[in-house]
Parts: sequence; structure tokens; C-alpha cells
Amino acid sequence: MQKLSIFLSLILCQIMFAQSEGLYRIAHTYALGGEGSWDYVIPDPPNHRVFLARSDRFMVVDELDGKLLGSVTGFNRAHGIVIVPSEHHAFATSGGDSCVIMFDPVTLKNLSRTHTAEDCDAITYDPVSNRVFTFNGDAHSASVIDPATGKLLKNIPLGGKPESGVAAGNGKIYVNIESNAEIEEIDGKTLTVTRRWSTAPATSPVSMAVDTVHHRLFSGCRSGLLVVSDYDAGKIVSTVPIGKGVDGSDFDPSYGDIFASCADGTLTVIHQDSPDKYQVVQTLKTAENGKNMGLDLSSHRIYLVAASFEKPSKGETVGQRHRRKMIPGSFIMMVIDRTEK
Repeated sequence: MQKLSIFLSLILCQIMFAQSEGLYRIAHTYALGGEGSWDYVIPDPPNHRVFLARSDRFMVVDELDGKLLGSVTGFNRAHGIVIVPSEHHAFATSGGDSCVIMFDPVTLKNLSRTHTAEDCDAITYDPVSNRVFTFNGDAHSASVIDPATGKLLKNIPLGGKPESGVAAGNGKIYVNIESNAEIEEIDGKTLTVTRRWSTAPATSPVSMAVDTVHHRLFSGCRSGLLVVSDYDAGKIVSTVPIGKGVDGSDFDPSYGDIFASCADGTLTVIHQDSPDKYQVVQTLKTAENGKNMGLDLSSHRIYLVAASFEKPSKGETVGQRHRRKMIPGSFIMMVIDRTEK
């Protein structure tokens, strides 16, 4: 235990000293520990909580002090969560058994389990159509769920492997198609794909955020670019360089800042000078494997998670690198704050 405490202290010191000067800084780092890989980070601002996907569960963490408040259990590869306040329900994806679990966001108790399609992963809620959409990687589809009953309404073929998607507030849902380097538009009422366009020159679009005022989409691409789309015109209007291994993106309309969290241990901060003009204003050093983030729009704080893995062995192959074990107890949550408000 003493060795682990020393190890974590060294990691936290490295993170603090590695920060570059800029608008954003790591204000707190909480050692959460626990076993399992991780995925989406979903803040719940009204209740000052953060949901963290951890393999077989979602950790529910107090965003003010990093304490564990509870867990939502029963998952096989937990991914994403959406809360639907009007129905007093929350929905979370369990990719390993192709299910969506509906649970009570207050008690955290499971209410129902709905089979959707293979590898259900990202999830979003469209308030215009009042429907929940999951994006199913291996099935190349989107599943549509009634948030009142939790029942499956339809599976929509997408023609490629989807990643993150967003509802734009206009009755349309937009989703990255990683395998085809495309963005697709889904009509939330007719439940059909209505448009698609290329993310070229970028490839492998995964993370997505939206600016509903200026009608812009921000797609974080594994080829090292953030792609900005005009979703009215269905075309790319700008690209901006980001780090390697992006997996999370968000947009803060109060400050016009876009964020891309990457596995190389960087958070790229991009400012929107105008709807079609963007510039990188900061590259914040976070932690290696810190590729997942969530933004609380009420506090403007970013919550970013990471963990440490065994050191690479000499001459290891790519396959061996991907099988490297996570160091027990090393899972952390960083709180990134804006220094000027």
C-alpha cells in the first residue's frame, strides 16, 4: 500500500509540473482506484455527480470531492449514459451483451434490460423526438428506444461502424461513421438516414460535440485532426490539429472553446474565433491514456480520467503493447478548471 501511495504521488507531481501555462489548469486530481478499463465520462450537473464507465459498472463520483457515491451495476463492457429528466429514467449501454439498461438516476437501481444490437456503445437523447439513440459499432446500426418504457422501437442501418453521436436540437441526430470517414444525419421522427458527408482529409472520426447556435459539429479524428462541419450545408468548413488517440470532445458555448482529449496525454483547447475560423490556444499536458473527458457546462469544469499501465518490455510487439496490464489502484480523475472566468 505504501509503494502504491508513493507511486500515485509521483504521477500526480509529474502531471502538475508538466502543465503548460494557459487558460486551463488541472485543479484537482482524485485517486479513485478500482479495477476495469474505462470509457465515457458523463457529468450530472444538477446533482454534482460524474458517471464513469468501468467495464462491469458505472462509478458515481461526487464532483466536488471525488468521493464514490455509489455504482450502477450489471454491465458487460459499460460505455455511455444519458439521463432523461422528464421520464425520471437514465439509460446506459452494455456493449458486451448488446443491451441497454434503464435505471433510476436517484436510487441507481436497474429497472429493465433491453436487447438492442451488437456492440452498443455511444448513446444520446433527442428531446425533439423524445427518443434515445444508441450507436452500435459491430452491428453498423443505431437503436431507437422509448425513454418512457425502455422498449426498442427500431434498429436503423448505418452502412458503417458508428462512434459518438449528438442531438442538435432540431430533430436531427448526427453520428460519426469511423469506418467510412463520414458523418451521417438521422431524422429523429422518421428514423431514417437523410444525409451523409465525408470528413476528408481526416479519417477515423470518433468523438463528437455540437454548437447548436452556429450549427457546427466538431468531430475528433484519430488521424490527428478536429473536423468542423456546417450541418445545415452538410460540408466541412475547417480542420484543426489535435493530439494522437482522441476519444473525447466537448464544446463550451459560453467561452467558444472546443476540447479534444487524447491518449497521448494531451487536452487540445481550440477557440472558435468565428463559425468558420478556429485556432489552438492551449495544449494542456494531462496523463498518458487520458483520452476520455466530460464537460460540466454549469461550472465549466472538465473531468478527465486516466490510469497507468505496466512499462513496455524491450522489443514488444503492437499486440503485446495492447495487452499491457493496468497498474492496480492507479485509476484517477482530474478536474480541469478555467483560470479566467
